[in-house]
Amino acid sequence: MDPLAPLLNRTLVLVAHPDDESISCGALLQRVREPIVVYATDGGPQDEYFWGRYGSREKYVAIRRAEAHDACAAVGVSEVLWLADDAGCQFQDQRLFRNLPAAADALRKLVRQHTPDVILTLAYEGGHPDHDSCNFLGRQIADECSLLAWEAPLYFRKGGDDILLQEFHSTNGTEIEFVPTAEELRRKRTMCEAYVSQQGTVAIFENNLRETFRPMARYDYSRPPHDGVLNYEAWQWPIKGQQVADKFMEYLQGAPRAESAR
Repeated sequence: MDPLAPLLNRTLVLVAHPDDESISCGALLQRVREPIVVYATDGGPQDEYFWGRYGSREKYVAIRRAEAHDACAAVGVSEVLWLADDAGCQFQDQRLFRNLPAAADALRKLVRQHTPDVILTLAYEGGHPDHDSCNFLGRQIADECSLLAWEAPLYFRKGGDDILLQEFHSTNGTEIEFVPTAEELRRKRTMCEAYVSQQGTVAIFENNLRETFRPMARYDYSRPPHDGVLNYEAWQWPIKGQQVADKFMEYLQGAPRAESAR
């Protein structure tokens, strides 16, 4: 039996930003029979550093949205969705951990509407606070709705300046390394090339010829992903790992009663 079989039917891929899906599972998506890609944020941070050359945050968000649709279309993914609160507002990049109840409500509604078999999301690794928030949300909604939960790594900082790509921070023996075919890699590159606005980011991953997955580990969300300096802390963003973990615990203290998505 294919060890990745649980991911190959109706899979909801929950990622934080446009391009996360291409990097983390762009090859696997080509084998999923009924893929659903959900973006948890709008891809536009508040800081002008990210969107300045596009004139406004709103223009940058629109560009990233269009790129996401082009990337998904390149591998035949037609169900492309965006989390939004009850007012229809998308969640801002870097701020997902501040909006967990509304984001969880939005994800819960999508799960009810689209009835996936499994949620595949990003690992809890300290690379980006939105990635970690997706892991937390994926775990909560999967557990509430009696779904399988799987995860894929993107990046984390190890020691000083070493950033490890697409490796889990710690392993437990359930990891599955997926080596795509040449054609799957070609189509994955086409996905990545759709992200013209993110060329510097996707180029970092272009020589990675494998993707890695596992059933989601059970994390202690009261603590940051690991004891070292988290990647976004090293980048000197005004966010600390413990702040993110504290928001997870605030959510858990008021989490809704579990109910079936079926």
